[in-house]
Amino acid sequence: MAAAKIAISLDRDLLRTVDLWVAEGKFPNRSKAIQAAVREKYARWRRTRLAEECAKGDPAEEQAMADETFEGDLW
Repeated sequence: MAAAKIAISLDRDLLRTVDLWVAEGKFPNRSKAIQAAVREKYARWRRTRLAEECAKGDPAEEQAMADETFEGDLW
């Protein structure tokens, strides 16, 4: 996928941390470090969102549906 250039602002301490990661060889450059951070944040958000949606279900209703499906598979 083609990358789009953007401009961001970081506080000095955070930028020093990103630069340290690059200096230590954890990332080849600042851009890759920021991309990894955004991907990780997005993945976390998706997991949290899925958990929140799952928590909305009624456990008794979910169990009843699971039992009904399972019993139907046996016969």
